[in-house]
Amino acid sequence: MSEARFLIWRGDSDGGAFHEYATPTTEGMVVLDAVHQIQAEQTHDLAVRWNCKAGRCGSCSAEINGVPRLMCITRMNELPVDRPITLEPMRAFPPLRDLVSDVSWNFEVKKRIKAFKPHPPDEADGTWRMRQEDVDRVQEFRKCIECFLCQDVCHVLRDHRLHDRFVGPRYFVHVAALEMHPLDTQDRAGELIEAAGVGYCNITKCCTKVCPEGIKITDNAIIPLKKL
Repeated sequence: MSEARFLIWRGDSDGGAFHEYATPTTEGMVVLDAVHQIQAEQTHDLAVRWNCKAGRCGSCSAEINGVPRLMCITRMNELPVDRPITLEPMRAFPPLRDLVSDVSWNFEVKKRIKAFKPHPPDEADGTWRMRQEDVDRVQEFRKCIECFLCQDVCHVLRDHRLHDRFVGPRYFVHVAALEMHPLDTQDRAGELIEAAGVGYCNITKCCTKVCPEGIKITDNAIIPLKKL
């Protein structure tokens, strides 16, 4: 058994600061385990959002040593031991309390995107038909767990704060899934420039790098939308 040191941001929308904690660790522990241990034994009012603890719900997104990651799948033995591990809420969104960010802006953005609208079914038998390659093309985008790590790492939102002009990579994935669906009849091309701000993306691929589902956000969603 060894001991890990943490600098955990404590505060709310009015401000805050990092507080230091130390906790014993055992083999196989993830960051969320350590946070729960600190919460249980040292500071019961530490706010942290989580649900599945299996990398499937996207709830425990945070910044670990300055990098947006899921706490439940970040193993302690992956992190440097020569300095404290910093934990803070996602910087691209307003802090609510401690490690919890207010991500409600993302859901408001989604409401502005035109919903799926299929063309009428085949008149002969009343069904729709798709080629397997079309199914495969959009299936990747269905893997998104809405952890919003891609939103957090994107410099357009994180550094330049252009939330009023740019929907972010998560919603380009959503739009790509709709636009590439062979049954969809909506036209979203104009909105991609005017409302979604796809032109602000300069293809750094930072969103692809942090995606826990391995979605090729830049190559398979954003670049095709730019071409559109």
